[in-house]
Amino acid sequence: MSDDAVLSVKPLGFPWQTPDPFLICVHHTDAYPAGDERLAPAASLEGRHLGQDFEGKDGWRMYHGDVVPGFPQHPHRGFETVTIVKRGLIDHADSLGAVARFGGGDVQWLTAGKGIVHSEMFPLIHRDAPNPLELFQIWVNLPRANKLVEPHFSMLWRDAVPVFQSAGARVTVVAGKLGEVRAAPPPPKSWAAAPDSDVAIWTVELAPGAQWTLPRARAGSNRVLYFFRGSALRAGDRAIPASSAVELRADAETTLTNGPDSAELLLLQGRPIGEPVAQHGPFVMNSPAEVQQAFADFRRTRFGGWPWPSDGPVHERGEGRFARHPDGRVERAG
Repeated sequence: MSDDAVLSVKPLGFPWQTPDPFLICVHHTDAYPAGDERLAPAASLEGRHLGQDFEGKDGWRMYHGDVVPGFPQHPHRGFETVTIVKRGLIDHADSLGAVARFGGGDVQWLTAGKGIVHSEMFPLIHRDAPNPLELFQIWVNLPRANKLVEPHFSMLWRDAVPVFQSAGARVTVVAGKLGEVRAAPPPPKSWAAAPDSDVAIWTVELAPGAQWTLPRARAGSNRVLYFFRGSALRAGDRAIPASSAVELRADAETTLTNGPDSAELLLLQGRPIGEPVAQHGPFVMNSPAEVQQAFADFRRTRFGGWPWPSDGPVHERGEGRFARHPDGRVERAG
C-alpha cells in the first residue's frame, strides 16, 4: 500500500477532534500522589483553581473536584459517553440510582438519551504509593430518532472486552469487529448498534519494530487513528510524528510500522450520522432550539434529581470493582 490511505495528519491538541459519528475524545493522564483518609490527594492544593483545575500543576489536576479529583454531578442529553479506563479508578453515581467503581481496563458505556445526571470521581485509594490515572472518554453522537430515548447504564468489565493478537500487535476491541474478534453488544439505542454503522473503537499496542496491517472497512465511513504514545510510526509510506491524529481512508488497508519504542494508538471509526449538530456544553441536539429546550427541561426536572448525599460521592477505600444497576442488580468484577 502507498500512503494514499492517509488523508491528513494533524497534532492531537486537547480535546482530540473527532469525526461524525463521534463528537470529542478526551485523553486524561494524571500522576496523582498518594491519597489521604478521604481518598483525596495527600498533598497541598495551594495554587490550584479549585472547581476549575485543568492546568496540570505537578502532573495532575483536580478538574471540577474540590476534595477528590474528578467531575461532580453534571447533566447530559442527546449523546453517549464511552469511558475506557487504562489505569486508576472511577467512582460513578447517577440520577438513575446506579453506582459503580471501575478501572484497570474496564469500560463504561452510558446512553444519556433524554437526560441523565452523573458524577465521575477519581478516588486515590493507595495511601503509601502514587495513584496514576489514565482514561479515554469518547462522546458518541445519537441520531435524531434516538436523542430522547430512555437513559441506559452499562458496564463492560475488562475480562469481557475481547482482544485480538498477532505478532507484535495487541488490539482491544471495545466496539466493532476485528477478524473473528467481536466486541460485546453496545447499548440498544446506540448508533453503534445499527447493523450498518461500521462503528469501531479499538486501542492498539505495538511492540518495538512491529508491523501490523489495519484491515479495510466500509467505503464512506470515517476513520481516525490517534498516535498518543510512542516515538515513531509509519502508515504505509508516510512518516507519522508522535502525538498525531491520522485520518485514513476507511476502505483501504493501512500497514502500520512501529519505530524503536512501544507505541499505543486509539482507533475511532464509523459511518457518519450526517445530521446537523447543535451543542452547548453537556447537551448535543440537532438545533439550537432543542438545546434551549434541554436547558429548560433540566431546570424543571433535574433529569430525575440527584439521590446522593454529595455532588461527588466516592466509595469506601476497600471497595472492589462493582456496579449496582438502577434495578438494584449488583455485578462484581473479580
